[in-house]
Amino acid sequence: MEWDRLLSNERLHGAATAGKPSRSNFVQDYDRVIFSAPFRRLANKTQVQPLYENDHVHHRLIHSVEVGSVGRTLGMEIGQWLVAEGYLARGREYDLADIVQAACAAHDIGNPPFGHSGEEAIGAWFKARFDRPTGLLAQLDPALHREFEKFEGNAQGFRILARLEMYRNDGGMRLSKATLGAFTKYPLTAATRQALETAGAALMPYKKFGIFNAEMALFDEVAASLGLPRENSAGGGWYRRHPLVFAVEAADDICYRIVDLEDAFTTAELPYEQVRDLLQEVTGTTPRPRGDRTEAEHVEVLRAMAIGAAIRACVEVFKQSYTAIMAGQLSGGLIERSAVGPIFQRIATLTRDRIFTARRKTELEVSGRRVIENVMTGILPVYEDLARAGWDRDRLSPYSMQLVRALGLDLRDIGNAEQALHGLADFTSGMTDRYALRISRMLSGT
Repeated sequence: MEWDRLLSNERLHGAATAGKPSRSNFVQDYDRVIFSAPFRRLANKTQVQPLYENDHVHHRLIHSVEVGSVGRTLGMEIGQWLVAEGYLARGREYDLADIVQAACAAHDIGNPPFGHSGEEAIGAWFKARFDRPTGLLAQLDPALHREFEKFEGNAQGFRILARLEMYRNDGGMRLSKATLGAFTKYPLTAATRQALETAGAALMPYKKFGIFNAEMALFDEVAASLGLPRENSAGGGWYRRHPLVFAVEAADDICYRIVDLEDAFTTAELPYEQVRDLLQEVTGTTPRPRGDRTEAEHVEVLRAMAIGAAIRACVEVFKQSYTAIMAGQLSGGLIERSAVGPIFQRIATLTRDRIFTARRKTELEVSGRRVIENVMTGILPVYEDLARAGWDRDRLSPYSMQLVRALGLDLRDIGNAEQALHGLADFTSGMTDRYALRISRMLSGT
C-alpha cells in the first residue's frame, strides 16, 4: 500500500477537491461527523455504565470525543515518524492526524441503544423470526440472514456515513475515502466472513464483519481509490485493512480500558487502591504520591499519565510492525502487541468480572432487550404492510399510516425485503436509550 493513495481526500460520490485553505477535507470530515444527528444521539446511548444514575460517567458521545483526541495524538506521532523515515512528505502528518481523529469520532456512530447488549438484542430478534420465517422475513435471501442475525454496529456505522446521512443514497456524508478506509475495521460482509469461517479458522481474517451487503459496492469504490489489497475467495471478496485502522482501534482500546477503570472508581464498583495501582502499572513509572489531592483527583492524574504511556507503546508497535501493516498482513491490534498489553489484558479481565456483570448493568441489559423486542415487534407490521402493498406507501393501512406519522418512520427507497428490514434496523438502532423506552411503552400501551 502507498501513502499517496491511502491519504486520498477524494470524497465518496463527491468532487476531488483540496478543501479550503483553513479546513482540509479531513478536518471537514470531522466537522460533518460531529454536527450530524446520529453523532448527537450518542449523548443518550449507554457506553458501559447505565445512564442517568451518575452524571459523571461516560456515555458514547463523550467516549467518541475522547477517542478522537487520543487518535489525533496517535496519528500525529505516527505521521511524524513516517516523515522522519522518508515514507511521507513533510506536512502530511497533519492530514494523517486529522483522518484518524475523524474516523475515531465516527467509530461508534452505528451503535444501537443499550450498549453491546443492544446489538445482541437486535440480532436475537431477527434470528428468532428467521428460524421460522413468514411474510416479509420469508422474502429475504437466506444468504443475507447472517448480517441481520449478527447485527453489527460497525456495519451500521458505515451505512450511516456512506448512505443514510446528508446525501441519502448518494455518498451519505460524502466523507473522504481516507477517513472511510480508516473507519472500517472489518472490510468484509457477514456472508463472506461466514464462508471463510466455514472453510477453516486459519482463513478467517477478522473477528467480525463491518459492511452490509447493501453497502459493499460503496466500499469497493473506497478501496479501489485507496489501493487496499483485495482477496478473493469462494465466499466473496474482502479487503486488507487500511493502516490507520490500527491507530483508530488502538485509540478506542486505550480509552475504554482506562476510562472504564475511572468510571468504576466513580461508581464505587472498584476501590481507589485497586484503580490507583492498575493505572500506575500502565504508566510504567515510579508510583506518584497522592499528596494533598483527593482520591478522585489522583485517579484523574494517573488516568492522563496512563493514556500517554499507552499511546507511546502503540506508536512503538506501529514502527516495529510497519512492513506487515503496509502489506496488510498484521493480525491483532497494537495494544495487545505492546508493552502495556499484559496489564491491559488484566484490566479487561477485571472489568469483565466486576463491571460488566454488575447488577445495575445487568438490569439495563435485561430491560433493554425487552424494550428493543417491543419496538421491533411493534413496528414490523408497517414493513409487512408495505410489502403487501407492493412497496407503495400510499396504499398502507390506516393503522400503519398512524404508526408512520407517530414515529416519523422513513419509508423512502424501500422496494424489497432487504431494504425493508434494513429500514427496521435503521430506525431501532438509531434510537437513544430514553427514546427507545418511550416508544416501547407507547407501542405496548403502557
